[in-house]
Amino acid sequence: MKNSSSYKRIWVYATIIIISLLVTSCSKKSEKSISEKYLVINPKVANSTYSQEYVANIESKQHVELRARAKGFVENILVDEGSFVTKGQLLFILNSSQYRQEIAKAKANLASAHAELRQSEVDVKNAQKLSENNIISKSELEMALAKKDAIMGKIEEATAMISLANINLGFTQIKAPYSGFINRIPNKIGALIDEGTLLTTISSNNEIYAYFNVSETDYLNHISENNKNKKVNLKLANGTTFSQEGIIETIDGEIDQSTGNLSFRAKFRNTDNILKHGSSGKVLIKNTIKNAILIPQKCTFEVQEDLYVYVVDKDNKVRQRQIVK
Repeated sequence: MKNSSSYKRIWVYATIIIISLLVTSCSKKSEKSISEKYLVINPKVANSTYSQEYVANIESKQHVELRARAKGFVENILVDEGSFVTKGQLLFILNSSQYRQEIAKAKANLASAHAELRQSEVDVKNAQKLSENNIISKSELEMALAKKDAIMGKIEEATAMISLANINLGFTQIKAPYSGFINRIPNKIGALIDEGTLLTTISSNNEIYAYFNVSETDYLNHISENNKNKKVNLKLANGTTFSQEGIIETIDGEIDQSTGNLSFRAKFRNTDNILKHGSSGKVLIKNTIKNAILIPQKCTFEVQEDLYVYVVDKDNKVRQRQIVK
């Protein structure tokens, strides 16, 4: 029995060894049979352009708040939110009864002052005649003249009050300072508002400003001799490129010490009114590189956000190289 069991063990071990040898032999044959060919190209040296993106804040060239300059009730609203208005168009009417009463009161005071003036002029004439005949003293004549001057002051005061009341009455009619689009109207008809209350904002979108920050390095590259082109493009929030080219108009005079950036401002024509105040986007600036080494993008690959390419060295061996600026 012992001999038979030992024979079985030897048979099993032999079988395992034979299978292992066969697997090893097959794997070696398969390794030797693997052979692939790859296309090798030489990079080109030429001038090239590339675009850099900068997050931009988009603002209307003209965007102002319309606020009440008089206290009262909103009597009428003559426009709707989002509508286009022209310069000088009447937008809001506030209750004006108080200011009309002030005008009437000021006019009544003016009329009364004119009546007092006529009476005073008569008194001055009589006082002059009596003074010439030594019937009254010169001091009494001077008092009559002083009374006339005081009445003249009342006339000037009443006239000024009429002008002020007319100005306040004008504040009850709010007109568009320029042509543009009306935005949100928070207060409706019947609302009681104070002086300074926001009525709406108005935006003129014919031209749009895009503000964006640029690093000091990019700024120096931009103003170098190789990058004198001031034209830029704008990528919209949906990834499309705005149809109109823009132009860089201004650059801040100092670098922000907290960020190391400078603020640029580009202007875009907005004839189709696509861009709105407060929109978001990215400004694209094209830069030119002279004598750049060009390789196809499909030859590159990324490893942990770094870009690499395979290079054949002088020994005809392939090595991995990182692409750096």
